[in-house]
Amino acid sequence: MTAVQLAPDPPGHILESPDARGPAERGPRPESRRILGMRVDATSYAETAAAVTAAARARRGGMIFVAPVSMVMAAFDDPEFRRIVNSADRVTPDGVPLVVALRWLGIPEATRVYGPSLMPFLCAHAAAEGLRVGFFGGTPETLAAMTAKLSSRHPALDVGYAFAPPFRPLTEPESEAVLQEIRAARVSILFVGLGCPKQERWMAAHRESLDCVMVGVGAAFDFVAGAKRQAPRFMQRSGLEWLFRLFSEPRRLWRRYLIGNPRFLFHFARERWRLRGTDTDSVRGEA
Repeated sequence: MTAVQLAPDPPGHILESPDARGPAERGPRPESRRILGMRVDATSYAETAAAVTAAARARRGGMIFVAPVSMVMAAFDDPEFRRIVNSADRVTPDGVPLVVALRWLGIPEATRVYGPSLMPFLCAHAAAEGLRVGFFGGTPETLAAMTAKLSSRHPALDVGYAFAPPFRPLTEPESEAVLQEIRAARVSILFVGLGCPKQERWMAAHRESLDCVMVGVGAAFDFVAGAKRQAPRFMQRSGLEWLFRLFSEPRRLWRRYLIGNPRFLFHFARERWRLRGTDTDSVRGEA
């Protein structure tokens, strides 16, 4: 597999969307914008599935990230992590605030591509195309429940690998054994559910060692397995899913939502205010 190096952050304003596709690009990419320095693509379920399927069939690897607000803030605070995210093949707007931001930045047709919905959607495509899938993350109980549900929905789905790593860093021999098992399983699409930013760092560290497409889906394992409840659809559509999750897991998520979300709103609003007089091409990075 061709080695891929992380592209340095391109110059420009942190709300700009320069065509900084760099060496990670492997084909046409949907229109995108920089949101606080992090690239977010105005993709869709169908476009993402087509890109994943094509890369999986060609066994050329790749990384697909689903981006909530917390990922934007992690990238805002950590330039090295921002380079990892910006080197991905797709960065989908997982959170409603990012869809709104894309629309404000000149892409009115932007829609949400939500991790817990994207994973079953990709599994349906994999079953139809005869592509083998694998799962890395979660707990043994979650993996068993999730794979059973997915296989029930898609009887033709070929699950070739499923592993729940321990809640500690893997040793070098353990990590190499995992990579060998994934390669031996001939997985075409590997879903990674370690949570942000751990899963993105793991994928970036191993993208040159694996020829499968890696898709980071965060809490999708728990949601699909039924281990965690999803917010009602009206809360998801209205951008209030964060409130449901906060009340569901206050001790774990209070910092993300009560500190991270206001920080995002503050920094995004400040940049929008500063760019009030900027011409459209400059904001889009098309000048």
